[in-house]
Amino acid sequence: MQRFPVSPAKEAEIKARMEALGIREEDLSESFIRASGKGGQKVNKTSVAVQLCHKPSGIMVRAESGRSQIMNRYYARKRLVEKLEAKALGEKSLLQQKIEKIRRQKRKRSQRAKEKVLAEKKLQSTKKKSRQKPPLED
Repeated sequence: MQRFPVSPAKEAEIKARMEALGIREEDLSESFIRASGKGGQKVNKTSVAVQLCHKPSGIMVRAESGRSQIMNRYYARKRLVEKLEAKALGEKSLLQQKIEKIRRQKRKRSQRAKEKVLAEKKLQSTKKKSRQKPPLED
C-alpha cells in the first residue's frame, strides 16, 4: 500500500483491516474527480476527490472531505473497509457498535434511574446548605 500522510499506527491499522477482509490493492479501481463544495477556484480546477470501487463486491465509495488528494485516498479506503465490515460482520462491526452506543446514550432514563438522580441531587443540596455560614442577626 502507498504511504499516506497519517501516523504509522493508523496506516498499519487500515492495512490490517484490509487484509482481514481480504481486500487487495489489485481489486480496487481508483479514479480522481472534481470535488464539490467549499474551496472556490482551487476545487474547480483540481481533481482531489477520490472514487474507489471494490471490483469483487461492487461497492463504491467517494471521499472528498479533505483538500489533499492523498488524504482523500486514505479516507476512501477507510470508508470502504467500514462498509465491507458492516456488510460482513453485521451487528459486530465497529460502525454498528458506534450507532448502538449513541442510541443507548439518547434513550430516556427509567423512572427508577430518574428517582436515583434526584435523590443524589437532594443529598448534595442538603450538604451544601449545611456548609453555609449562618445569617447575621441584628
